[in-house]
Amino acid sequence: MRKVLVYNSVSLDGYFVDANGDMSWAHKGDPEWNAFVAENAQGGSVLMFGRVTYDLMASFWPTDAALNTLPAVAERMNSGPKVVFSRTMDEASWNNTKLVKGDLAEAVRKMKQEPGDPMVILGSGSIVSQLTAARLIDEYQIVVTPIVLGEGRTMFDGVKERFPLKLTKSRAFGNGSVVLWYEPAS
Repeated sequence: MRKVLVYNSVSLDGYFVDANGDMSWAHKGDPEWNAFVAENAQGGSVLMFGRVTYDLMASFWPTDAALNTLPAVAERMNSGPKVVFSRTMDEASWNNTKLVKGDLAEAVRKMKQEPGDPMVILGSGSIVSQLTAARLIDEYQIVVTPIVLGEGRTMFDGVKERFPLKLTKSRAFGNGSVVLWYEPAS
């Protein structure tokens, strides 16, 4: 069975986007961090997005700025398989992207049964919250970034029940970020 993973940054006060929906505050590059991100990008995962995150990613990663800043990550983002979940899009134009409409949880249940690489959700808080509520996420990789935003949105908005997790690994970086790996506790 394929796994579904989340890889997201959160502020110290728990928000994954600020009050304006911006997440640029989460990108604090330094050589150690950039090496970790490039290494992480080399996996064979299928990337999954909601429409808003897809639009942001598709407008950045194919650009010269992305290719010059993080070439290994840009190569992976542009060439790797991607899925965008949207009820409003008619087509997905970014290279190697499949558009999925309809019931999100049902679509992911079916995708988990197919052979293939793990599926990784980047950003896409509404997708994370819906799949958390449906108990379809196997691992959360959360980057805690040392910034307080004051207000914003959590990636778990709309989750109504407690969902205990267990820490399986952690790693601190010189830029102040800490990556925490969690799995469902039950």
